[in-house]
Amino acid sequence: MSVVENSPDQTLPAAARSVDDTRVLPFLSMATLLVSALLLFLIQPMFAKMVLPRLGGAPSVWSVAMVFFQAVLLAGYAYAHLLGRLFGPQRAGLVHLLLLAVTAMTLPIAIAPNWGAPPADGTALWLFGLFAASIGLPFFTLSASAPLLQSWFAASGHREASNPYVLYAASNLGSFAALFAYPTVVEPLLTLKTQASAWSVGFAVLTLLVTAVAFVLGRGNGVAIAAPTPPTSSVNAADRLRWIALAAVPSGLVIAVTAHLTTDVAAAPFLWVIPLALYLFTFVVVFRDRPWISHATVVRLVPFAVAPLAISLVGAKVFWLTTIVLHLVVFALLALLCHGELYARRPHPERLTEFFLCTSFGGVLGGAFAGLLAPQIFSGNYEYPILIALALLALPGMFAGGARRALVKASPWLAVAIALAMVWYVTQLRLPAALELPFSALLVVLTACMLFLRQRPVAFAGLAITGLMLTTFWRPGLAPIETARSFFGVHTVVDLADGSARLLFHGNTMHGAERLRNADGTPVEGAPEPQSYYYPGSPLADGIAAARGAGELRKDSFERVAVVGLGTGSLACYLRGGESWTFFEIDPEVIRIASNPSLFTFLSRCAPKARLVLGDARLTLQASPDRYDLIVLDAFSSDGIPVHLLTREAIAGYLSKLTPHGSILVHISNRHLDLAPILANVARSEGLTALFKEGHPAGDVMTTLRTASRVVMLARAPEDTGEAARHWTAMSPDPTSALWTDDYSNLLGPMLRTKFGS
Repeated sequence: MSVVENSPDQTLPAAARSVDDTRVLPFLSMATLLVSALLLFLIQPMFAKMVLPRLGGAPSVWSVAMVFFQAVLLAGYAYAHLLGRLFGPQRAGLVHLLLLAVTAMTLPIAIAPNWGAPPADGTALWLFGLFAASIGLPFFTLSASAPLLQSWFAASGHREASNPYVLYAASNLGSFAALFAYPTVVEPLLTLKTQASAWSVGFAVLTLLVTAVAFVLGRGNGVAIAAPTPPTSSVNAADRLRWIALAAVPSGLVIAVTAHLTTDVAAAPFLWVIPLALYLFTFVVVFRDRPWISHATVVRLVPFAVAPLAISLVGAKVFWLTTIVLHLVVFALLALLCHGELYARRPHPERLTEFFLCTSFGGVLGGAFAGLLAPQIFSGNYEYPILIALALLALPGMFAGGARRALVKASPWLAVAIALAMVWYVTQLRLPAALELPFSALLVVLTACMLFLRQRPVAFAGLAITGLMLTTFWRPGLAPIETARSFFGVHTVVDLADGSARLLFHGNTMHGAERLRNADGTPVEGAPEPQSYYYPGSPLADGIAAARGAGELRKDSFERVAVVGLGTGSLACYLRGGESWTFFEIDPEVIRIASNPSLFTFLSRCAPKARLVLGDARLTLQASPDRYDLIVLDAFSSDGIPVHLLTREAIAGYLSKLTPHGSILVHISNRHLDLAPILANVARSEGLTALFKEGHPAGDVMTTLRTASRVVMLARAPEDTGEAARHWTAMSPDPTSALWTDDYSNLLGPMLRTKFGS
């Protein structure tokens, strides 16, 4: 299908010239689109943050939210397409104004009432329903604005109406501005309640702007009929499939790369919006007659970014910021590649709503694959490399005559590589330690070959796909035992290459370890010794001993302990006879892994009668009939701590379940966030004593199995902290950090403090 080029307008009738001469319509349309896009992409992180506490702060909340937004966007585009077919701009404007009025009656934005707790199974579907009941109508109304306004502008007879796609770029510029403003301005300065109120005001402004557009179009009544009819653009099924495919891959990628990045930091709006903002910004860059970055430049840059990414998938935590930047650069370039090809295949403006309907459908397919289907069929985040590989198929010339023949010739070798990767995945093959260095060298050679063959799309794509498969399944120095995936993340059980220890990873973060063999190679017998964050002498071990000792000094009983977060069950081995311990865990897969003695034996050997409670701790702990002498907060999502467990209201809830002289231990270890000042401020607001201890065990973690940790101890009085009052550091409130509540939290500040210092 050839692209219909823009051409100067023909002589228009008086009505058309009157609209054209006012110069009002283009600017009014752009302003309306900007406000609409601003509201559309402010509601996404705002409402997702409202919902996050109900799902334990899981990163998957955003993945499901993205699929919901794309599905409603498709419905909005279908509504715009149908409205354009049935009515002219004036009548369509009246219908849309009526929809805006009905939507306004549902404001302000809030979680739908009487919506119960999420079920143990079908969490994604439950969350989808919650989004639909709470913000389905406002999001639907806003999603239809962009295609409607562009189609109205195309039919206006204005001299610039021959290319309304530039308005789509303006719309995405507003979306990009919203996503930039939310983490940097809105979230740090406004509570969620204030955000919802401000959003309602913005919706009223949008209604006024749409009314103004309808009024201007009414003044130019008859323009669309009097204007010369443009030549019809032929569109066939192959064209529509290309639109769908080119839209689907970047849409899936934005979810996959977000899940890959947020798992190890935190489920937070400021991390959600960066990939989404880049995704939208690529539309701004290429949906114009003169793209800001030429398509040829994007094609040249893709190999230089994708080649090193294959090695980075192995994981390098030391250079985490560089790794994040590399992933975002690759994602942006691949999105530019696909969207550039999409714009080159755009139809004549008369098929504008059909074009957007197809691209929106592609967005839903890509999002549903990455956000809903992949977590059900893959035990790991394998959709990410798969989507990268699919994006490479959009390289120009990939299916040209010579390239097609080369692709056919290479397909048997690619099939063999895929088959070997599948065998590796299914059988969990272990790479012998002696082969790890040659394997690493092979990856370097593979990267060099990719760069050398970067101008041959089939060869480059084949090598890149091979590299992505190899690094996806390989963990240096580790032998896979089991991989399990739930709504709350990917859990991997591995052994060290020498078989001396077994580890549990959530994402790329170790959540527990058990030594299987002693230094002399003999099997470990008896009760296992806690490792990782929980080794004897660690801040957590000292905190438990201090709380127990404080009770003994007062001659009070120390009977009940609540632990939020199970992991491998390591803390169970600090249980003493006569004590009753209860573990609260939101992820059923974690309970299954920790309870299986063939994987880890902490629970079976140290606390076989310990009570395990499934569900979010803020709900299940509050519902518990017991009061506890000690509450240990040890909940993590990979390296991220769920924010809703650290707010003033959360701490107040724990205090209500604490005995009069009880204490709370909060494990706040994180590579990226300094959460100690946050806890100090919450402690001050509740009138609590706050102590801090940091542990830095010597030696390599893969040898000692001991990891650094940071722990805060909270109590109503200093004497309730026992020996910790003498040996731990007293914490003072931080005036530079805001108090976290259920209505306000900001992770960007702690992250910057950790990276660059106060």
